[in-house]
Amino acid sequence: MHIVHVVGARPNFMKVAPVLHALAGRPGVTQTLVHTGQHYDPNMSDVFFQQLGIPAPDVNLSVGSGTHARQTAEIMTRFEPVVVERKPDMVLVYGDVNSTVAATLVCSKLGVLVGHVEAGLRSFDRAMPEEINRLVTDQLADLLFTPSEDGDVNLHREGIPKEKIHLVGNVMIDSLVRLLPEIVRHTRSDLPKRYALVTLHRPSNVDDSEALKGILKSLLEVSQDLAVVFPAHPRTRQRIADFGLNADQLRLLDPLPYVEFLALQRGATVVITDSGGIQEETTYLGVPCLTLRNNTERPVTVSVGTNVLVGQDAQKLRSELANILDGKAKKGTVPPLWDGRAGERIADVLTGTQLSGSVSLPGAKKDVSHSTPSKPVVR
Repeated sequence: MHIVHVVGARPNFMKVAPVLHALAGRPGVTQTLVHTGQHYDPNMSDVFFQQLGIPAPDVNLSVGSGTHARQTAEIMTRFEPVVVERKPDMVLVYGDVNSTVAATLVCSKLGVLVGHVEAGLRSFDRAMPEEINRLVTDQLADLLFTPSEDGDVNLHREGIPKEKIHLVGNVMIDSLVRLLPEIVRHTRSDLPKRYALVTLHRPSNVDDSEALKGILKSLLEVSQDLAVVFPAHPRTRQRIADFGLNADQLRLLDPLPYVEFLALQRGATVVITDSGGIQEETTYLGVPCLTLRNNTERPVTVSVGTNVLVGQDAQKLRSELANILDGKAKKGTVPPLWDGRAGERIADVLTGTQLSGSVSLPGAKKDVSHSTPSKPVVR
């Protein structure tokens, strides 16, 4: 069985690693790792691959940034010849980035089976481009691997046949669990004992001058009671400069490699974020999380975990932070199957559908007899 994995952005790396590791020990399985280059910083990406123990990509499509339409189209154009040439039995896509939906569309039209890792997540907010990617990918995928029970419920509601859906747990947590010993060794001694860790990247928060101004004002208020550590993406720093906003009281850091950032999360008094994956990591680590969004595609982190949605409500942010500083933080638990073995469960499903060296599913098509377009960059 030949499996092609498609990744395009940093969160995908943490999700693909456990599946690559789990399948590496299965007889008769060969794997190809394709990096679309949707987000690519060689100084950061190479460190991520090293820390996660995964090989350099077999294929790098070097797509780069662009509008959603342009980027999706470019990935499709460059990924199609990879599929035609390599003739995989299954393509695995991860998360909800443009690379995910683009690769799924290519495979659907070529009749190649697709498995979606982290399927079924819904924010029910179609203003989020990621929500569109999730909806389209899950309708086209042949196997849907969900991280929590709410994912199964969403897919059933959308008419996905139950035989396609597999509740396997959270692959992000697999990577966290495996690297916990490393995290302990990367604890920083140059930070105060109590601090708030901040991440911001969503356009709704950083591209709108009034929204970003309001968030920074709230963070400056937070800094009166608690040091604020803010690993800021260069784009976010540029927005702060462009809008002439004051961040002098915040401790701005450059973006950090995976293990170093996890260590910061583990030691934080509170994490203030608009990231999806961080909501999950803080839930597993038992760290209070205040999410600067009005909705989340990971509601289990709210219903079961340590996450609280505060949106852009400065008063709610202040009141929740006061609870945390007073020792009244929300007490969460770890959701079922977030145990570090999701990658193994995915490998079990994939190899369990193996039949004479190929995947056999109802209605599966295997016609990839297109003429081969120009080849992508291979390294």
